[in-house]
Amino acid sequence: MIQQETMLSIADNSGAKTAQCIRVVGKSGAHGKFTRAVAGVGDIVCVAIKKWLPTCQLDNKKVHKCVIVRTKHPIKRADGGYVRFDTNAAVMIDEEGNPIGTRIFGAVARELREKNYMKIVSLASEVV
Repeated sequence: MIQQETMLSIADNSGAKTAQCIRVVGKSGAHGKFTRAVAGVGDIVCVAIKKWLPTCQLDNKKVHKCVIVRTKHPIKRADGGYVRFDTNAAVMIDEEGNPIGTRIFGAVARELREKNYMKIVSLASEVV
């Protein structure tokens, strides 16, 4: 469950290390209630880069898009099991939805395959 102002670790080699979620793309909170738009695994968020390497190929003063690959909040699966990770992590993507980096660090959730992020799944070292 990623919402506005959540800090995310970046799980690729694009040069960014941590980013802050600015907006959840394509989601809205319920009307008339005190709820926020939240993103799960496979959802796209807009982020601002907070920590980066000196060799970062991205402009740290612009807004970028990421896809969520790991969340601390448990994900319920169709077989009744749950999966959760130690960190909230995202992968930087371009306008077409392809990852900017050439490597993905750490495990990613299997739900990315259902949302057609096959390039991210193929670059990941482990799919949980």
